[in-house]
Amino acid sequence: MKPDNIEVHRWESDTAPDEAAVRKILDAEGLQPYRWSNSPGDVYGAHAHTYHKVIFVVKGSITFGLPDSGGRILLHAGDRLDLPAGISHNAVVGNEGVVCLEAHR
Repeated sequence: MKPDNIEVHRWESDTAPDEAAVRKILDAEGLQPYRWSNSPGDVYGAHAHTYHKVIFVVKGSITFGLPDSGGRILLHAGDRLDLPAGISHNAVVGNEGVVCLEAHR
């Protein structure tokens, strides 16, 4: 658990789930995920959303920064971030790029 009700769920198996498995997890929660990806080193500046964001990393890695608290959250394949609406965040994609499934609550 992080500040501001941010939740991070680490994948506990040695083998990361594939995209189909992640879709099944999100579908079971009634979420409709969409896929996005970025190249190594891509950067997202600080911003916030009006919706609760759920991000599941399928491949690669991404680091989310939390400018208001100074926190950082590194996600690898299989990890999930639940980010409530209104939380300012930025992101930097890892050296292998990243593929994510994202849904909104």
